[in-house]
Amino acid sequence: METGKQSPSGKDTDMGTEAGAGPGADPAARLRTKIVALAVVPLLITLALVMALVRHQAEDLARRERALVEQSYLQQRRSELRSYVDLAVSTVRPLYEAGGDDPKAREEAIRRLAALDYGSDGYFFVYDLQGRSLMHSRQPELVGRMLWDLRDPQGRPTIQQLIAQAQAGGGFVEYSWPKPSLGGQLAPKLGYVTALPHWNWMVGTGLYLDDIEATQAGLERQVGSNVGATMWWIAGFAALGLAAISACGLLLNLSEHRTSEARMRLLARRVVQSQEEERGHLARELHDGTSQTLVSAKLLIESAVEDIERERPAPPTLAIALRHLNEALGEVRRLSHELRPALLDTLGLPAALEHLARAFGEHGPVTAFADVAQPPEPLPQDVTTALFRVAQEALTNVRKHAQARQVHVTLECVGGGVQLEVRDDGRGFDPAALQRDPRRGIGLRNMHERMEGIGGRLQVRSGPGGTRVVAEVHPDRMGAA
Repeated sequence: METGKQSPSGKDTDMGTEAGAGPGADPAARLRTKIVALAVVPLLITLALVMALVRHQAEDLARRERALVEQSYLQQRRSELRSYVDLAVSTVRPLYEAGGDDPKAREEAIRRLAALDYGSDGYFFVYDLQGRSLMHSRQPELVGRMLWDLRDPQGRPTIQQLIAQAQAGGGFVEYSWPKPSLGGQLAPKLGYVTALPHWNWMVGTGLYLDDIEATQAGLERQVGSNVGATMWWIAGFAALGLAAISACGLLLNLSEHRTSEARMRLLARRVVQSQEEERGHLARELHDGTSQTLVSAKLLIESAVEDIERERPAPPTLAIALRHLNEALGEVRRLSHELRPALLDTLGLPAALEHLARAFGEHGPVTAFADVAQPPEPLPQDVTTALFRVAQEALTNVRKHAQARQVHVTLECVGGGVQLEVRDDGRGFDPAALQRDPRRGIGLRNMHERMEGIGGRLQVRSGPGGTRVVAEVHPDRMGAA
């Protein structure tokens, strides 16, 4: 289908050169475009630089705050661990100083240390200086095992480092160890140990550091939220600036926009007219050419079947071929009618709508009713075509989506104008949401465009009780159509 037809004067009518789009554009329009561009570009560059600077400063501040919090947290934890170990050692010191090598004193010391805990993950442990576990209140399966060669996932010799710090007079060691409250899952830990050399013991405890990671993550989320809020404020100011500039540009180009809109509407009407002409041409070709050929072939096959059956039964394949030929003929006639119903050109819109509703009810489970009035004067051809296509598209949507039982097609004259209504009792839908989705609602958009092309108006009201599609053409606009 060609839409770029030439007018009788030989000039192209497809509006290929809009105002301001070609080399011969209005210099004033080009100047206004340059002014708007010179205002927008520096604003966008400035805002981009401000946003980059704000993000950089926020990230730098977050890194400093993270380091400060981590340092303060670790310092507090170190002091806390040292106090815990001093408390544990003071609990067993009387036994250590008075018991000598008495096994009972050592057993009592082990019992006292095992009874000490703080929180769900706070406990004490005891190893001999050769790396054998003597007491572990959270993991009793380790007691008696030689763990000198134990390493954490980072490859660090955990027990060796702890014993080295204990023999050096006490110290801190960072390592990974199963956390009881996490079901034995490994977590980073800070331990403090000291030695009881007469008993060949190392006594220590530790605090898990995964909570500092959670704290740091919370700080980062807060910083990110603050940065995001700042960016939104900047974006808001940018939007206000762009809106002001755009408003000025719209005011400057209002007349050009109106002219372009009128030209686009004219182009849309010409495209629709060209489509209808092509539809009519195809319908005539199907009806006068293909349909007649199929009818001739059908008559020949029927005649051949009669001749054969005078002597013997005809082969069943001929009956099958004849049935398929009848189906093809019916399909060609249906396509010819849908492309451009002859009633629309001969008897007018009311008769075409009645036939459309009757055919719709015959070919589906939905009962269709038509109540059409004859306009006092013949309608313009483009108005007739647009209203018929709206009714056709609305009925197609009812069949595909509405799950309705009845549909009513009404055509009436209102105040000198024409109003078409297609009403069903189906499940309804959300017209606004449907039109916002670019992958759906094509039929609705087509109906709106057809009515706008003739200066009419389309209203769609839908809900759980059904859907009403109303197309109106007012008297003053009918003359312009």
